[in-house]
Amino acid sequence: MIEAQLSLPRRGFTLGVSLRLPARGVSALFGPSGCGKTTVLRALAGLERAAGRVALDGEVWQDDATRRFVPTHRRAIGYVIQEAALFPHLDVQGNLAYGERRSGAGRGRIALDPVIDLLGIGPLLQRRPDTLSGGERQRVAIARALATRPRLLLMDEPLAALDAKRKAEVLPYLDRLHAEAGIPIVYVSHSIDEVARLADHLVLMDAGRVQASGPLADMLARLDLPAAFGDDAGVVLDAVVGARDARWQLARLDVDGDSCRLWTRDQGLPEGRRVRLRVLARDVSLTRTPQTGTSIGNQLRGTIEAIADDDHPALALVRVRVGSVPVVARLTRRSAHALELAVGLPVWAQVKTVALME
Repeated sequence: MIEAQLSLPRRGFTLGVSLRLPARGVSALFGPSGCGKTTVLRALAGLERAAGRVALDGEVWQDDATRRFVPTHRRAIGYVIQEAALFPHLDVQGNLAYGERRSGAGRGRIALDPVIDLLGIGPLLQRRPDTLSGGERQRVAIARALATRPRLLLMDEPLAALDAKRKAEVLPYLDRLHAEAGIPIVYVSHSIDEVARLADHLVLMDAGRVQASGPLADMLARLDLPAAFGDDAGVVLDAVVGARDARWQLARLDVDGDSCRLWTRDQGLPEGRRVRLRVLARDVSLTRTPQTGTSIGNQLRGTIEAIADDDHPALALVRVRVGSVPVVARLTRRSAHALELAVGLPVWAQVKTVALME
């Protein structure tokens, strides 16, 4: 468990957060620029001297009540920022060796060779940073952070300085890091796309405060939070590739066995592969009866379990339970009135688009 109670005056607001984050997977700090996300990360690292307490799996790094404060260099952390900040006079191998020298004896769970393989930087070892692309430099920076054999990896918007092409280059490696490294990660971002793809736990922040915190799937299905996600409100679901249709180049994603099956374009993944998918509220419509003569192939029978006002007075959000799976639809209040939607009513959710995050 990662525990933090932090207080620190900042320009415009006072940071005041209390966090209990799982000591596995990716915990994302999400919110608008200037809301305090980076300050929390720096306080976890000991780079900002906030008042309060910080502990990792019972090891106390800061406790003002007992006047304990472990300096940054003695905390078992890796830290990755927007800019790779590699040593320009060292090649990639030299930068990694520097990270190894920073690791304490017996610390951590990762050897360097698997890190090199995990991040695909083997061919880069003899190159200097100024010969690398932005995406390559960031992968090397992540590898150097892992070379310290940390117990906690802190990542401060590591893709923010990259263009769309370079982000697409790095994201698959972050997926692998998430799946294979076995180190808890606290990931700062104001990109809901990155959060939806990578995170397991979500902390929603605004003006130095935690608005809400919990498992990603639960947080995204809440109807009191979509204003924070804007047009990208929707749910994230774990699925299995259940079947592939070679004729039409489609794949069936089984989210909840027979009760929730969604078709999307085939990306060549084998049957049985576990995947994560995203269904945006704007891509879901509701009907009282199953439809024929429609181009929407994904029609899911479910029951309305909640209705809430959206951020704009013309819109409403409706959460539909399909088996054990929540799906959120955004529609006009006029449509909700015309359909006489109410909690407990059986409906059909028509899913126009499914984004496979692979």
